[in-house]
Amino acid sequence: MPPQANVPLPTGYQLDEYRIERQLSLGGFSIVYLAFDKEDTPVAIKEYLPNSLALRSTGDALPSIAEENVATFRYGMKCFFEEGRALAKISHPNVVRVLNFFRANETVYMVMHYERGRTLQEHIQKHKGEIRESFIRTIFARLLNGLREVHTHKLLHLDIKPSNIYLRNDGQPVLIDFGAARQTLSTDTPLLKPMYTPGFAAPEQYNSIRRELLGPWTDIYSIGASMYACMAAAAPQAADQRIERDQLVPAVRRWQDKYSRQLLETVDWCMHLNYLERPQSVFALQKALADKDRIVPRQTLLGHLRKKVKAFIK
Repeated sequence: MPPQANVPLPTGYQLDEYRIERQLSLGGFSIVYLAFDKEDTPVAIKEYLPNSLALRSTGDALPSIAEENVATFRYGMKCFFEEGRALAKISHPNVVRVLNFFRANETVYMVMHYERGRTLQEHIQKHKGEIRESFIRTIFARLLNGLREVHTHKLLHLDIKPSNIYLRNDGQPVLIDFGAARQTLSTDTPLLKPMYTPGFAAPEQYNSIRRELLGPWTDIYSIGASMYACMAAAAPQAADQRIERDQLVPAVRRWQDKYSRQLLETVDWCMHLNYLERPQSVFALQKALADKDRIVPRQTLLGHLRKKVKAFIK
């Protein structure tokens, strides 16, 4: 059965002190709008409205929620609200700025600074096969400054991918669309499926038993996958498929004549299936990206032997 589609709030709708202009994006978990505040300043407003739990029809402002879904919906709303509260404490040029969050229409809204520019995904599609090493190093070095601030506040992004990395018109990258509330919700409630992105999600995000292993290294896998996508102009093989049969060509082999070995080794380091073999902190990865001559840790002997044994068994 395909997911139900939620109808967005109409143009001109007055939502608290904001006037809705139009829908910017629609996902399985939320709807994002362009709106204007009392001073006519543009803002982006994210509405919590998971389509597996709630349905809003044309002409309605309030969603319709089946009785059996009410508890789950409210728990998710609480997670979403707490995420907004936590993000509002972060003020960093490379992290989307949360300006306000409030309850209305029996759900929750998060108001963010409206950014002008394009996503990294759009940039990749426009410049397929032409993205330079200097661009990759610069963009991700700046982005990691923001991610480091996020981790300092005991938060994880959990949905880093090129379409969630926004490039302002001045070239500064911004982390947008955090997935922490979605992950919290999917861990404890069977009604909501995990909302990770294949190719960019770390292995530990796929298995509910392993979700206690989530940490900074989880976001770091996604950073590595996003750098890989800059080079490949496509998402890398999904981690769950890699666990079954790893067919991902290592960056050091695929682009050995195009990018420096040190950068390629850094990408492969981030994308280890074993979270213990990835950089354990943003700071460790920042040092590797900043120093082109820095030696990137090799795969441990234990990890190498595991891979050999797995290949032998198959």
